[in-house]
Amino acid sequence: MSNVPTNLKYTPSHEWISVDADGIVVVGVTDHAQEALGDVVFLELPEVGRTLAASEACAVIESVKAASDIYAPISGEVVESNQDAVDAPESVNADAYATWLFKIKPDGVSDLSKLLDAAGYEAVIANA
Repeated sequence: MSNVPTNLKYTPSHEWISVDADGIVVVGVTDHAQEALGDVVFLELPEVGRTLAASEACAVIESVKAASDIYAPISGEVVESNQDAVDAPESVNADAYATWLFKIKPDGVSDLSKLLDAAGYEAVIANA
């Protein structure tokens, strides 16, 4: 059974989301995603300043088995990418929830209401 923290929001495409006190949205991939991928060997993250649309493919995660897109959970501007994760992609396997990938300054709050809570995400992975 995958680890699904209740303090985070989720997407059906296996991204986790937290919101900092300043409203910046932090994005990573879920424990379920890293388990399915296997050993992560490469990350390509969006550039700072890039404007993203909700559900847009904006990053790539590669493992020894497959490459997968990472999708923007909300619309907004990329304000930071985690270079430490790029330099050590295996950190996603070590702790998927401690390894954030990029941060977005939302262009509105409406997108956040469309995200799944932990129970909703558990239902998605149970039916996968």
